[in-house]
Amino acid sequence: MTNERSIPASTADERTMLEGWLDFHRQTLAWKCEGLSDEQLRSAAVEPSDLSLLGLVRHMADVERSWFRRVLTGEDAQPIYWSAEDPDKFRLTEADTWQETQATWQAEIDTARRNAARFGLDDISEGKHRRTGERYNLRWLYTHMIEEYARHNGHADLIRERIDGATGD
Repeated sequence: MTNERSIPASTADERTMLEGWLDFHRQTLAWKCEGLSDEQLRSAAVEPSDLSLLGLVRHMADVERSWFRRVLTGEDAQPIYWSAEDPDKFRLTEADTWQETQATWQAEIDTARRNAARFGLDDISEGKHRRTGERYNLRWLYTHMIEEYARHNGHADLIRERIDGATGD
């Protein structure tokens, strides 16, 4: 595995810092998936869990979509992978591929960046969270997304080590 992640400058302004750490964690998840076959990316962490690297990336594609489309801009963007039967998007079929999943995830990241660029850190979202009905400022969304990626990158570390022994922060 190569490690081509960018750590934000230690003296950056708040927005640059938040965006930088979010990108760092996005890059970390991509790094954990790097160089693996679709079969390896489908490998579950440990029974009975369905958690896999491919499932984590699918989950994060829907998380990006939910926060930066539905909540931030109020767009009526339907879930990509989410279903009532699989709310975490971790169940996979043979038809699920890294190529499709990565392209979808990257498209959601690109849209998230474009949508966020239209808002200031203190601006309140145009949409509401589907469960709580709350609105959020962009600062909260960035902080939450950093936390979401950091938590799942911990899972990705363990899954990757189980697959081929590769470790790294």
